[in-house]
Amino acid sequence: MATIDSSNNHGRFEASVNIFVDPTKKTQVIEALSKLENIEEIFEVKGEFDIVSIVSATSLEEFRTILHNNILKIKGVKSTVITVMLKTHKKLKSENYLNIKGANVPLSLKKGI
Repeated sequence: MATIDSSNNHGRFEASVNIFVDPTKKTQVIEALSKLENIEEIFEVKGEFDIVSIVSATSLEEFRTILHNNILKIKGVKSTVITVMLKTHKKLKSENYLNIKGANVPLSLKKGI
């Protein structure tokens, strides 16, 4: 059985929740996800899934509750595929980015702003 190395994510349980969405409800699903406290990041993607989100919780039990009581109850969510983060090898540092109108822009581009 695999163990989760929580030393790299400050003792948090993290998982990627890949979401299949009713195409007519994608905007509403993204808005609902953005209101959930435990959703760290949300990506609208092209490929197998419609939305990829990163969820952080204190434990597997809390994650399960978030998934079943919040994410899966959002109108327009058809199904999910979960990927549990076992160990972080590299993570972008948020201090290297500047938030401009909701978009994270690398500070290296700041001079051109």
